[in-house]
Amino acid sequence: MLSKDGSPLMPCHPARARELLSRGRAVVARQVPFMIRLKDRTSAESEVEGVQLRIDPGSKGTGIVLTDEKKETGDRGAVVTVRRGLISVELQHRGDQIRAGMRKRAGHRRRRRSANLRYRMPRSNNCGRPEGWLPPSVRHRVDTTFSLTSRLCLYAPVTEIHVEHVVFDTNSLSAGRPLKGTEHQQSPLAGTTARAHLQAKWNSACAYCGVTGVPLNMEHLRPRSRGGSDRISNLVLACVPCNKAKGSKPVEVFLAHRPNCLKQFLQQVRNPLDDAATMNATGRALGYALGSIGRPVHAWFGRLTSANRSAMGLDKTHTLDALSIGPLDHATGDRIVRLPERVLIAKATGRGSYARTTPDRYGFPRLLRPRAKQHHGYVTGDLVGAVVTAGKWAGTWTGRVSVRSSGQHSLATASGRFNCSHRNLRLLQRGDGYGHSSRREPAGSTSRKNS
Repeated sequence: MLSKDGSPLMPCHPARARELLSRGRAVVARQVPFMIRLKDRTSAESEVEGVQLRIDPGSKGTGIVLTDEKKETGDRGAVVTVRRGLISVELQHRGDQIRAGMRKRAGHRRRRRSANLRYRMPRSNNCGRPEGWLPPSVRHRVDTTFSLTSRLCLYAPVTEIHVEHVVFDTNSLSAGRPLKGTEHQQSPLAGTTARAHLQAKWNSACAYCGVTGVPLNMEHLRPRSRGGSDRISNLVLACVPCNKAKGSKPVEVFLAHRPNCLKQFLQQVRNPLDDAATMNATGRALGYALGSIGRPVHAWFGRLTSANRSAMGLDKTHTLDALSIGPLDHATGDRIVRLPERVLIAKATGRGSYARTTPDRYGFPRLLRPRAKQHHGYVTGDLVGAVVTAGKWAGTWTGRVSVRSSGQHSLATASGRFNCSHRNLRLLQRGDGYGHSSRREPAGSTSRKNS
């Protein structure tokens, strides 16, 4: 809720918002997230206690929850802290899409340097990078979390920010067991090389056919083009014929006729460490970014969040983890008494592309794109309302629009996608780079503390 002068006020119940709108005391200021602005009260005339913003960062998604805490007198006369969840937002990142796009672009450039063109030397690798540089797919996670957090600070009277800080031990995760001492500092492969380790493991023989005495290549069980990593668990030795025959096929397809051998390889393969490495790289950068908002930032360890969530009997989700961030003294009766029933899902979709051409499968231009992004007053991603008077889709609809220069825009709704003339559309909210939906929060026991 916003005041008459645009300052943030305390969030209100949906029933209260409907009452204010029906009486004409407020107007709709924003559709998603839904926000109203009062017409008869300023911030100086209102009592604002302030709320806390709690963030549970993740590699695929981030949970953000607005909470308020109050002091109440418990059953035994002691003063306890009662935490209520007001608004829950699940931010879904698109770092994997950015990474796939960067790899595709690199493949196109690599092919253009070598196929059907004169040879051009690769770009030199002596370009300097500023301090704190992160790859685009990793920087995206920091930027989107900071962007949504700063917006929520404009929409609500946030007084402090609580964020969970986690660090993963990638050496122990890679080995599959806890490591200590020198082995932990230098990794289990200290003093050797990956090729020497694989030669000792496979007795200098091809892992697929068992041939010896021939040149052997290091082969990825899960191909890099299909998301495989360079972890030692994803590498084997293969002769040149087997390496060419497998190519970019998944090992499940290549060894489908040899189930016993396939089972042995699948026991070796472990999940990539991309998510763990991303969290380690973005932790400090996210802390610096949140500190520039101007609110006090408090970092808490993940074990405290896990203990609070288990004590309250909550399920494992990003938003419930965010709700459990921060100290709660369960011995004295501190508890979480309310969690939002609906979670707003904000999926990062971007704001389009700078490319002016559409490439073919080889990376060469196939057709030209229009230079203008706005057509007939609308841009792809805008939230619009449509009134269709005839046809299969007759009725009133609300959704995101994909524009076309012809004026027959495509409208995506909860019931499907259909084409609609720009004359039947009405702008509700400009696109902000996110696609919004909602889901129901899993019910949990927040009325009493679990022993």
